[in-house]
Amino acid sequence: MKTDLSRILSISGQSGLYLYISQARNGAIVESLADKKRTAVGMNSKITSLADISIYTDDEEVKLQDVLLSMKEVLGDAEAPSAKSKPEDLKALFEKALPTYDRDRFYVSHMKKVVEWYNALKKYASFDFVNPEEEHAEQENPAEQEA
Repeated sequence: MKTDLSRILSISGQSGLYLYISQARNGAIVESLADKKRTAVGMNSKITSLADISIYTDDEEVKLQDVLLSMKEVLGDAEAPSAKSKPEDLKALFEKALPTYDRDRFYVSHMKKVVEWYNALKKYASFDFVNPEEEHAEQENPAEQEA
């Protein structure tokens, strides 16, 4: 099953990743990827879709999806280093996966979040991502997709 990063959420103050289920009266209903427990999240919570995250490089910003796929190429079937790993280990991984990452704006704290997300997606979802352009085309032309 394909993973839709626009529905995978990071919620400030909460550990782990969440799947957006539906809109609630005063926020959203989400489901933890790890334990499948559903909860309501208020509108005042800082909620970020993984599809909206980009990593700074020397000349552009790279979508998180592309960074995760590059990490998968580097790591193969292995898990990413833990967020508790030494900063040098995290930097070494990103130097292989994203050699042009901006050393002034992409901090070790950001790397820790990305490796946590990578390991959560590896364990509870997949790296077979929904391509937003393909999904948009399917919605516009459903008959063409069936042929």
